[in-house]
Amino acid sequence: MPNPLSVQLYTVRDLMAEDRDAVLRRIAELGFDAVEPYQPTVDPVGFRKVADDLGLRVSSAHAMGLIQDEDPGPVFEAIATLGTDLAIVPAGIAEEEFTTLEGLARTAERLNALAGKAEAHGMRLGYHNHWWEFEPVLDGRHALEVLAGLLAPEVVLEVDTYWAAVGGADVPTVLRGLGDRVVAIHVKDGPLVKGEPNLAVGTGRMPVAEVLAAAPQALRVVEFDACATDLYEALGSSRAFVADLEAGTESGNRG
Repeated sequence: MPNPLSVQLYTVRDLMAEDRDAVLRRIAELGFDAVEPYQPTVDPVGFRKVADDLGLRVSSAHAMGLIQDEDPGPVFEAIATLGTDLAIVPAGIAEEEFTTLEGLARTAERLNALAGKAEAHGMRLGYHNHWWEFEPVLDGRHALEVLAGLLAPEVVLEVDTYWAAVGGADVPTVLRGLGDRVVAIHVKDGPLVKGEPNLAVGTGRMPVAEVLAAAPQALRVVEFDACATDLYEALGSSRAFVADLEAGTESGNRG
């Protein structure tokens, strides 16, 4: 199983606002190996100390400042302080840019330029999708697939598999086509309906086993945008489901 199994902390954003350290402790107790912060410039030194004390790695980090700040240097520095070299743009590019080839070319130019800045800070730059990068189909391909062909080789992808499915993609097929460009995936489940809460992984409509098999080396990051049940219980059962699936895959490979 790809190591570590991570949690996107946007999942627990409300709880984090009340007691960050207690939330990180609970995530570690649930058996997760890592976390993916989404506000890296908020006390990165303190965050790193707590995570280290709990044995949690920072697998990667989302940061809107990468795309919004005129100088993203401090954001890269904060991400480095957290202990990861994978800096991910989580959004911030207008949805309309994904509806035309011209818009995709502009988007690629922005991300390619930002990747050069990331490299200067010893970072890898990644891009994370929502549904709007998949709903538009240009020349028979989803917009994100077209974008991938325009990106410099050093720009990697974190594919949110749930939003890709909501956007109309056959997710395993897309992942296989993108290949090594995909270094991380968001593992999520639910009814595949915009506005409806996520469900524990393995209890919704996502073909989770096929998704994982299509990106065998990608970092797995569990995320809930919203959850209608107890959040910690859903996280725990999601972790167990993914771990069991991957343990079975490893056993089958050894056999």
